[in-house]
Amino acid sequence: MATIAPDASFDRDTFHLIEKEGHDHGSAHASPVLLGFWIYLMSDALIFASLFATYGVLSTSFAGGPGPRDLFDLELVAVNTAILLVSSITYGFGMLAMDKGGVRAVQGWLALTALLGMSFVAIELFEFGTLIAEGATPQRSGFLSAFFTLVATHGLHVTVGIIWIGIMLVQVGKHGLNVVNRRRLTCLSMFWHFLDVVWIGVFSFVYLLGMLR
Repeated sequence: MATIAPDASFDRDTFHLIEKEGHDHGSAHASPVLLGFWIYLMSDALIFASLFATYGVLSTSFAGGPGPRDLFDLELVAVNTAILLVSSITYGFGMLAMDKGGVRAVQGWLALTALLGMSFVAIELFEFGTLIAEGATPQRSGFLSAFFTLVATHGLHVTVGIIWIGIMLVQVGKHGLNVVNRRRLTCLSMFWHFLDVVWIGVFSFVYLLGMLR
């Protein structure tokens, strides 16, 4: 009968660990999680497409009330747009720092991105408060209902992104830039840039086109 060498189990365990480590490193860039997140983003894009379509139908339903030219402060919205676009750039720098393995740099860029995101939401809430104080509430007309629904849905997504950034700040500080955190940061990057693209559509279709009518 053949005998098993004493270190055979150790060799098998070592081989298993090496294989597992190699699999984990590969999954950071080619993971079913990333594919699943892409599918989620596509479903979210359909939601925003529906809201844009609804706004397009109701954008001239003023019910005798105020229209875009009477309500929108284009300069304020332009400043808010610039803030969100800059936040996309700062997050990009964070991803570059992640590729270089700089934990502190990643945390710094994430924190700056979160601050810019909070500024964006604060200005949006100020805009909503001003409109409501002037009597331009969502129930005033179909136009205002569609406007508040579309813009508020985007703002809610930005708020979720800010919370996610806060969670990642804690996770990176606790566990560093391991494979799981790199994958999460990549998903968050796609989400944040997606919100920028949606907002460019909002700024162009809702605000700019509204002021030209």
